[in-house]
Amino acid sequence: MATTSGTAAAAAGGGGGDGEPFVEVDPSGRFGRYQELLGAGSTKKVYRAFDQQQGREVAWNQVCLRKFMDNNHTIQSLQNEVQLLKNIRNKNTISIVANWTDKEGCKLNFITDMCTSGNLREYRRKHSRVSIKAIKKWARQILRGLEYLHKCQPCIMHRDLNCSNIFICGYSGVVKIGDFGCAREVGGDVGPDHLAHSMVGTPEYMAPELFEENYTEAVDIYSFGMCLLELVTMEIPYTECKTFLQIYNSVTSGVKPKAMDKVRNLEVRAFIEKCLVKQSDRPSATELLRDAFFNGLD
Repeated sequence: MATTSGTAAAAAGGGGGDGEPFVEVDPSGRFGRYQELLGAGSTKKVYRAFDQQQGREVAWNQVCLRKFMDNNHTIQSLQNEVQLLKNIRNKNTISIVANWTDKEGCKLNFITDMCTSGNLREYRRKHSRVSIKAIKKWARQILRGLEYLHKCQPCIMHRDLNCSNIFICGYSGVVKIGDFGCAREVGGDVGPDHLAHSMVGTPEYMAPELFEENYTEAVDIYSFGMCLLELVTMEIPYTECKTFLQIYNSVTSGVKPKAMDKVRNLEVRAFIEKCLVKQSDRPSATELLRDAFFNGLD
C-alpha cells in the first residue's frame, strides 16, 4: 500500500492551518510524519510523528528497501524486528503500533513508541551528574524488560543489548529496550534448553559464548552488565582494544575491560561482576531483580 502524500495530510486532519505540516501520512490517515529526523542508522531513519487518534507523539521508522534488494540477511532482520515488536507489550520495551509497506516508494514503515530523550548512551553523556540511585532505577527497568522478553513463550533473546539500543523518556525516567533487529525467538521453557547458534551483536557487549555460537538468553544478562558498567563510568567497555581481534581475545580469555577499575563503588562493582561470570553461573533477570542491590528503591 502506498503512503499518502504530504498534500493530502491536511485532509487527514494533521497538516493544515497554522500547525506544523505533515510531510507524509500513513494509508489509514491516523499517523502523520514530520520532517524532523530523530535518528538514522545503517538500515533505517526514524522521524518524529503524531498519532492523531491517541493525540500523542510517536516514532515513524522508515526503511528504503531498494538499498537492500540484494541483501536477504538485512531484509530478514528487518522483517524479524517488525514481527517481534508486534507481539511485545511491556512498559520497558519498545512496542509497535502499526506497520505497512509503501510498494510504490519501496519503503517499509512502522510506528513505535517515542522516547523523547533518545538513547541511554547519549542521555548519560548529556547528564554527567547522575546518582547511583538513579542508575539503579535505570538498571532495574532494563532487567524488567529482559525478564519479560526471557519469559515470553517462546523466549526472546535480544542478542545486541547496549546503551545505544536502550531508550529513555527524560521527563518520566522510563527506560525501554529497543532495536530488536538481532533478536531471536527460541522455543521451549526458559532455561538452558534455549540454545542458539549464530554470532551477532556488538563485540564490546558480547558474552564469550556468543563468539562460540552456542548460547542461551544468559547472553543478554552479560550485555546488561556491560551496559551498567558504561552507565557508571560513561565509557564503552574495552576502549583499550583497537581491533575486533583484541576484543575477541580479551573476552574469550576472561580479561575484564579496564573500565572496571574505574568503578569505585564496591556494591556496584560486585553486582556487575555477577553478570559477567560464565554462562552456567550467570543469574537470570528475575534473580537479579531480587538482589539486595535494589533494596530501598521506591
